[in-house]
Amino acid sequence: MSRIHDALRKAAQQNPPAAKVSPPPPTRTSSVLGQGEPQVAVPGSAEAPAAAPSRSSVASSLVDPLVVMVDPEDLYHLDEIIKSARQAPYDPLGSALLVNPAKPREAPAEEFRSLRTRLNHLQTMQPLHTLVVTSGSPAEGKSFTASNLAIAQSQLADKRVLLADFDFRRPSVDKTFRLPSSPGITDYLQGKARLADLFTKIGDTNLYVITAGGPVANPLELLNLKESAALIQALGEHFDWVILDSPPLLFAADANLLATICDGTILVVRIGHTTFDSVTRAMQSLCENNILGVVVNGARRGELYSKYAYYHDYYYDAETGSSESETGEQEAVSVDSVE
Repeated sequence: MSRIHDALRKAAQQNPPAAKVSPPPPTRTSSVLGQGEPQVAVPGSAEAPAAAPSRSSVASSLVDPLVVMVDPEDLYHLDEIIKSARQAPYDPLGSALLVNPAKPREAPAEEFRSLRTRLNHLQTMQPLHTLVVTSGSPAEGKSFTASNLAIAQSQLADKRVLLADFDFRRPSVDKTFRLPSSPGITDYLQGKARLADLFTKIGDTNLYVITAGGPVANPLELLNLKESAALIQALGEHFDWVILDSPPLLFAADANLLATICDGTILVVRIGHTTFDSVTRAMQSLCENNILGVVVNGARRGELYSKYAYYHDYYYDAETGSSESETGEQEAVSVDSVE
């Protein structure tokens, strides 16, 4: 320590501090009102002091803040807005693997009805209206699960269901239902669209869809706005179920934030794709916040459908004389640990 102090002392002797120059006294002049009032310098003159930087110039040198122009009055008229929503035919993308409402006895549809039954039972025991569907990593079936669960819920006559795409990074609901991507949620939160522009009613069903909207550079900051939480809360008050598709947990913090706002979270895992480590880390990232359970995706058809197909083939043979199996082309899904 003594060597460090000696070195600092020598450096101070070699480079003495510059003498402090006291500022000149302020120039004063006489005026009609009295003596000794401070002089008001004319801008641009030699005596004019340097102008202090304005707040706007300082802010412009940093990252531009979000400019939010949401009309709060829209939320007070939400029920009228929903009733007057535009309609679109049910014409989903074939590769989206959605269950067919015209074939309710297909095995994938039965699995989603099983998930629907468990969730509706939970709803009778606790306030449960807004639901986040997410996964640990991409390509595990979260959007597939969210869309099919929304369709299954909307098949009940007394349920009004909303599927909202809160995956602002890689939205897919618009492609699944062949809808325009904008206007959507990001457009509304940025004041580029009114709330009435967002809703689309699918065919003659009880299913409504809100797309993600235009691309944004700061999706997490947009979700952190109080207007985003207010929107989700208002939607939960006007729909029996609001199902949110969100980004994967281990690739973005969006789903973690949405889980703190919504009533419950469902984690989707895929057999042969999801590792035990990723499931553990995904659960830890949620801090067990409102986790309702796990949906297992990608089960083998033989394991899931063999006895099911036998039972329903017998039913159709007896009633229609047809022996055609209705297992369909949908992806195999099983429900686990939703309780």
